[in-house]
Amino acid sequence: MHVRGTSCLPAFCIFALALVLSITVSPAGGQETPATKPPPDILVFTNGDQLTGKLIQAANGSVAFHSDMAGDISVPFSAIKELRSGGSYALLLRNQKVIGALVRPGSVKVAEGNLSVRSGEQVVETVPVGDVGYLIEEPTFRREANPRPSIWYGWNGTVSAGATIVRATQSATTFNSAAALVRTFPTVSYLPPRNRTLVDLSETYGTQRSPGAIPQPNPPLPDQVVKTNIFHADAEQDEYLSRRFYYLGEVAFDHNYALGLNLQQIYGAGVGWTPLIEERQRLDLKADIHYEKQAFFNAAGNVDLFGSTFTESYRLVLPHKIIFTELGDVIPSWNNLNAYSANVTAGLALPVYKRFAANLSVTDNFINNPSPGYQKSSFQFVSGVSYTLK
Repeated sequence: MHVRGTSCLPAFCIFALALVLSITVSPAGGQETPATKPPPDILVFTNGDQLTGKLIQAANGSVAFHSDMAGDISVPFSAIKELRSGGSYALLLRNQKVIGALVRPGSVKVAEGNLSVRSGEQVVETVPVGDVGYLIEEPTFRREANPRPSIWYGWNGTVSAGATIVRATQSATTFNSAAALVRTFPTVSYLPPRNRTLVDLSETYGTQRSPGAIPQPNPPLPDQVVKTNIFHADAEQDEYLSRRFYYLGEVAFDHNYALGLNLQQIYGAGVGWTPLIEERQRLDLKADIHYEKQAFFNAAGNVDLFGSTFTESYRLVLPHKIIFTELGDVIPSWNNLNAYSANVTAGLALPVYKRFAANLSVTDNFINNPSPGYQKSSFQFVSGVSYTLK
């Protein structure tokens, strides 16, 4: 972590690069003989219409089906007269747990209100379509039903960076870097979530040099140096009780040279609620109880606090795949009502090329008890380029 006059920017960049490579790069394998293309799946509607294509999955009483003519469609079982697929699918009944489930995958046939799974010519299981909880492709089921997935599996998120360089009478250099990573397991959205891991890292570091006087006397005065050093890191582990409710554990570290804050540490546990879950937007509300330790510049000793964090986070997908994100938290202290703080961040990601986007964000950090001589808030406007992992 930071100490006065040092920066963790190089270490952070190395860590972020290694993480991106480990997630996005896989070992090259030998060339494989192309597999024979299987025959298309057939979907017959109750009105007699028919589509050929690919059965994707079934969940919540509907079948997801891809057709070259109709694209991706969702069809309720009540509208299906017949469905035949030669692929290999795992059938889970309603209220059957996904993680660790023991099933016998096979080909699928829907007819006369029943769904049958076959292994070769043998019928493995036949159930009424109303009893179907999930129908999942076997490779997806094998990955998502694993009780102990690899630590590297399923990560998503963005890594961003930006820089400002000025060389004139005054010289200024500022670097911005950030990583916002998330892993929700299972990774497919139609399955109920089991747990979620969030990791956030960000740093702004820069220096500005200006002559002690203009024009310079002889001998010249030493340069005046102004330093910017703001660093934040946090990690959160969520364990879901249902699709909307979860309990959590978290840690957070902050270093803000602009506020005289050498290091703030938070260790806590709490609960979360997701009142809004849609394809284009999501809202999370969280509250915790934590231990907090603050160490300041120009101040004797440390401050030990017992407090809470109240957080809301929002994500919205706008037209043209523009993504708006907003995060705000208020951190009161219960044993020292004067030692409270708050943070607000809002950002836009504008798609540029494939996984690259132009990134714009504003951040305001507030602390009510800064070191003597320092202001209570620091405001940042950051622009840069971001890369989405997947």
